[in-house]
Amino acid sequence: MLITFRSSATGPITMFGDAAKQLLIMMGQSGASPGAILASDIPAAVARLKKALAENQPPPLSLADEDRARERDGGPPVSLAKRAVPLIHLLEEAAKADAAVTWGS
Repeated sequence: MLITFRSSATGPITMFGDAAKQLLIMMGQSGASPGAILASDIPAAVARLKKALAENQPPPLSLADEDRARERDGGPPVSLAKRAVPLIHLLEEAAKADAAVTWGS
């Protein structure tokens, strides 16, 4: 399942449902879809998300592991922190514009 995040301050972003749910939970949301967050609640949610991502960084892959992943999957796996970058940008822009963010399938 795909989840699309929308705000009047930016264009929409779409991500895989499992990653979106993890990020929503890290933000302090239920992880349910559809959902929304008010502009006034966004700064605290972004702070929680960034803190959770920093605390849950996986160890870096060794060069041998990267080579195996590249051969098997075409490249190393994309971390949750990297997947979060567009969402964090959307949230920060929405907060600046005093706009809510919604998400759903």
